[in-house]
Amino acid sequence: MSSELRYTANTQLEHLHARYTGTGHADLTKYDWLTHQHRDTLASIVGHPTLTSFLAIADGESIGRVKFEMTERMLQPCGPPPRKDDD
Repeated sequence: MSSELRYTANTQLEHLHARYTGTGHADLTKYDWLTHQHRDTLASIVGHPTLTSFLAIADGESIGRVKFEMTERMLQPCGPPPRKDDD
């Protein structure tokens, strides 16, 4: 029974990772995790018109400009990726 439970748990976990890419895995780096979090936040702001309007009013910008800037920041929200040491 325990092997069956382990199989269903692994299957559910794989399904979760396939459905939600930002949930992470064992080999995910801190940079990748932060990038996923920032992109999710920016996408949520762009996807909710009331949040976009709030930011536009707070910054004194147009709604289109705020959406454009948020979309542009999604490219590299945490800056360039860190160098990998190949030892």
